[in-house]
Amino acid sequence: MASLEDRRAGAEIVYGAEECYQHSIDLLEELGFPKGVLPLQGLVECGRVRETGFVWMKQKAPYEHFFVGLNTPVSYATEVTAYVDKFRMKKITGIKSKKMFLWVPISEMIVEEPAASKKITFKTPMGIGRSFPLTAFMT
Repeated sequence: MASLEDRRAGAEIVYGAEECYQHSIDLLEELGFPKGVLPLQGLVECGRVRETGFVWMKQKAPYEHFFVGLNTPVSYATEVTAYVDKFRMKKITGIKSKKMFLWVPISEMIVEEPAASKKITFKTPMGIGRSFPLTAFMT
């Protein structure tokens, strides 16, 4: 597996809360994801390697967000990484969803054909998935 430095070679990197916030919103819109799917706080660094699709977002501290429409808490680590394509994020690190008493890692997000179902599916490393309406993540 490539080292973190190798995966970040050739990256476009932005620093600071305002620049990172705008970068993350622009990225989500470009990929077809709702703006509220990554409600990260206190961003300090964001990067993207367009050739490979590798992205990362660093926050000052871990953050836990409660999605009211889903009745689900989601934990975001200090650093969240993924490989992105249109309507898809895979090999995600740094995101966990709480189900009953367990924190379950989220490894993939897929926006179903938007015109048809208007749903987003989250998958775990074990391949178990669950879909929700995109409207649950609109801000």
